[in-house]
Amino acid sequence: MFIDEVKIYVKAGDGGNGCMAFRREKFVPRGGPSGGDGGHGGDVVMESSEQHNTLVHFRFNPEYKAERGRHGEGDKKTGRDGEGIVLKVPVGTIVYDEDTGGVVHDFSRADEKVVIARGGRGGRGNAQFATSTHQAPREHEDGRPGEERNFRLELKLLADVGLVGYPNVGKSTLISVISAARPKVADYPFTTLEPNLGVVLVGDKGREESFVVADIPGLIEGAHTGSGLGTQFLRHIERTRLLVHMVDVSDGSGRPDVVKDVEVILGELASFGAGLEKKPTLMVASKIDVANPEKLKKLKAWATRKKMKLYPISAVTGEGIEKLKFAMAEGVEKVRKKLAAEHAEEATSSRFGD
Repeated sequence: MFIDEVKIYVKAGDGGNGCMAFRREKFVPRGGPSGGDGGHGGDVVMESSEQHNTLVHFRFNPEYKAERGRHGEGDKKTGRDGEGIVLKVPVGTIVYDEDTGGVVHDFSRADEKVVIARGGRGGRGNAQFATSTHQAPREHEDGRPGEERNFRLELKLLADVGLVGYPNVGKSTLISVISAARPKVADYPFTTLEPNLGVVLVGDKGREESFVVADIPGLIEGAHTGSGLGTQFLRHIERTRLLVHMVDVSDGSGRPDVVKDVEVILGELASFGAGLEKKPTLMVASKIDVANPEKLKKLKAWATRKKMKLYPISAVTGEGIEKLKFAMAEGVEKVRKKLAAEHAEEATSSRFGD
């Protein structure tokens, strides 16, 4: 089950109360205050993990509470600190404060840790209040309450390449051919109801390069306003480095105008925002083994006008697949180098205070 948005409630542990006590021992005639401090409450920590790829484990257990600190005891014994809890989330999870709507943290790398709710401080026992002029204090503090917060978790897949296009243009078939992913493939709309990820290897053995491809469920006109599967999965292509726009040039789609198909999808990407329309894009003509020559010709002419290279492929016969794989790898590598250069420039600027 693929779950990409959940709401959770977390409660950090309360601090233990400080103790009020006095020593009463046989050979300690004057005794004195001996109340210990309370222990601190446990924190709630969130950590990104590559072992998880959905948020399904939060769906049926949306409440998490850390242990409270133990109360202080006599003889100046400090209470034990409460045990914290660690919540594992997939890489690519964004944590929002449900009450304010603000972003708490964006987990973009594995093994990041963030305290999302801090435990309460333990209260002081009466031994802490003793002074030279106030030698038998009866003051002591209650523990502070731990933070309690409501969060909304949203998962955006971290993939290098996103396959987009109308339903049934061959995205699932393509990802099953170029990777080890085995998505559901069938001849009806919206076969894919959840994104599929596949790792693609390119190059000779020992010098292989790899990148991750995401098969995004089919878009239709009006998706950005909720039609079809709506924006449910558009968020997953926000983080992709490269888009592969697939267009069915056969007669099986039931849509006669391939150029209109392309422009509708481009319009949906632009309407969604997040700069999706500006991402580097490879245009692919799919199902050329059963292509309508007029559709293919019309798509080639449109691509030429837009100064885009068109990659005709057939996932069934394998025609054009290797060429497309290398084009994907080259496009991903260009974006990776560009981002690396930008990060290096930012690091240099911050170092010298520019």
